[in-house]
Amino acid sequence: MSSQEWSRYMRDALGVPIEPEEISTVVVERLRERYEERVPLLPHAVETVRALAEIWPLGLASSSNRPLIDLALERSGLAPCFRVTVSSEEVGRGKPAPDVYVEAARRLEADPEGCAAIEDATNGIRSASAARMHVVVVVHPDFPPASDALQLADLVLDSLGDLPAELRRYSTRRTP
Repeated sequence: MSSQEWSRYMRDALGVPIEPEEISTVVVERLRERYEERVPLLPHAVETVRALAEIWPLGLASSSNRPLIDLALERSGLAPCFRVTVSSEEVGRGKPAPDVYVEAARRLEADPEGCAAIEDATNGIRSASAARMHVVVVVHPDFPPASDALQLADLVLDSLGDLPAELRRYSTRRTP
């Protein structure tokens, strides 16, 4: 979901007694504090992203709020690896709708069908599949995706560390 969608859900369905904008602000601030201490990355994320950025132009399609995306990329040192980043708050609908992935492809000037999406979450897998991208799933051991979402994957891996070798086979060009 986008921040607008989940904050409305928290107010309307869960009964949080404040306005959605305030809910989003409070959540983002608390996450910002945590990210200042430690960015929650999967094992092998930094080296994998850097390796992939040497081969392809990368885009990030995230359900996170823009300030959290920017902070995570800055703190991890990965900001230069991504040509474009898109938050679901910048598109009409959040994941599992395809909007955030379609927009990332558009900003990369790429056809979504020629893109690969790397996901670990159920709604992200569904979103990338709906965008008609090739879907690579890295299974998070603590939060495995739903089995029906896994069936949408073109490739399922246990570790991000396995990804560069697998995707390198598909490289048709190298960028400087």
